[in-house]
Amino acid sequence: MVHVITVNGKARRVDVDDDTPLLWALRDSLQLTGTKFGCGIAQCGACTVFLGGQPVRSCAIPISAVGKRAVTTIEGLSGPEAKAVQAAWVARDVPQCGYCQSGQVMSAVALLRQVKKPSDRDIDLAMNGNICRCATYDRIRAAIHDAARTLGG
Repeated sequence: MVHVITVNGKARRVDVDDDTPLLWALRDSLQLTGTKFGCGIAQCGACTVFLGGQPVRSCAIPISAVGKRAVTTIEGLSGPEAKAVQAAWVARDVPQCGYCQSGQVMSAVALLRQVKKPSDRDIDLAMNGNICRCATYDRIRAAIHDAARTLGG
């Protein structure tokens, strides 16, 4: 079945079954491979995208549930929070293997769009469920604090 979804600001046609996870439509049909497959059960956060501006696990959202809500992937992420997070990630040398980082960045940006000066607890709650096999959690937290300061928080 053909679905028309808005991805990174553009209407895109995707010919997949209604129950196909959004992740597979993005990666396989649209060749947007920045969003990663991790666990397939919405527990690791590697597949995090924005749906209607909110972070969701794209492996657990069927394409039929997207509706008219816009999808933003790591490839389309923009704005001051995104720039601040990306700069802080580089400055703190956050990634090791890098596999989880698109989901980590998406979750960090979502947090900073809602909480301008997050506490450690705010960060832990927002990033809960984003698993980093390399265990760079201390650098992630520090980078989020750095990004918040850059943004005036």
